[in-house]
Amino acid sequence: MPLSPSSSAQSARETIAKRLKTLQQDARLTGHDLALRTGFSESKVSRIASAKTPPSADDIQRWCTACGAEDQVADLIAASRAADEMYVEWKRLHRTGMKHAQDAILPMFRDSRQIRAYCSNVMPGITQRRDYALALMRAITTFQNTPDDVEEAVGSRLQRGNLLYEGSCTFAFVLEEAVLYYPLGDREAMTDQLHHLLNIMSLPRVSVGVIPFQAPRAMWPLEAFYMFDDRQVDAELLTAVVKITTPSEIAAYSKAFKILSGMAVHGRDARVLMERALKALG
Repeated sequence: MPLSPSSSAQSARETIAKRLKTLQQDARLTGHDLALRTGFSESKVSRIASAKTPPSADDIQRWCTACGAEDQVADLIAASRAADEMYVEWKRLHRTGMKHAQDAILPMFRDSRQIRAYCSNVMPGITQRRDYALALMRAITTFQNTPDDVEEAVGSRLQRGNLLYEGSCTFAFVLEEAVLYYPLGDREAMTDQLHHLLNIMSLPRVSVGVIPFQAPRAMWPLEAFYMFDDRQVDAELLTAVVKITTPSEIAAYSKAFKILSGMAVHGRDARVLMERALKALG
């Protein structure tokens, strides 16, 4: 059964809905009673209680007041905001450009002792070179139709790359072989990127594995994801990034990473695949 990277966010929303429903039951209010007290329609009361409609801060305030549970307002609003932050649309995250998002993720990298990343589509961000990152970020900005601050965003991403050489964090990257061939930027950009990947393989705290095209699939290709210790997984979808903190789901991603890593070749065999991709560039 495939992993569901949005289920952590949905689970958090369902927990909030259950807490609101419990307040309603403790106050012995019917849906009709609650609608009258809050000014909501009965259908809205039902949608909030069933987690079909995420409540706004104002909705929570009205609901708790109607149930005589004003002391629960602050806690529930905080929980609701945390749930919203689990599933964040890229267009919302990049509404002022991409640099802010690049800066915001840096503390997660700095505060981690072990970072694992599986990439099925592009090179891991922390390993990207300037021209490769420029081509990728320009494509993303054009697709999302968000403000263009690509030059500044790339600068922030390159700063993150310094962590490969500093500190004590260990890095384990697993790439599908196709990532070595997807052309982002011109020939020179891809050549530079592949040479950089070969270089960082020799760093003592960095492991790079490549899953060959013909490798028997013990695990199907997944969305790209990053694991920060065992405390958070960031899964990257086309339209959103999902921040997963539920222990059972983190364990599922850890299991998937172990299987994917087992399918990959490392060391000399991985270098052979990278050199083959370089040769294909001509």
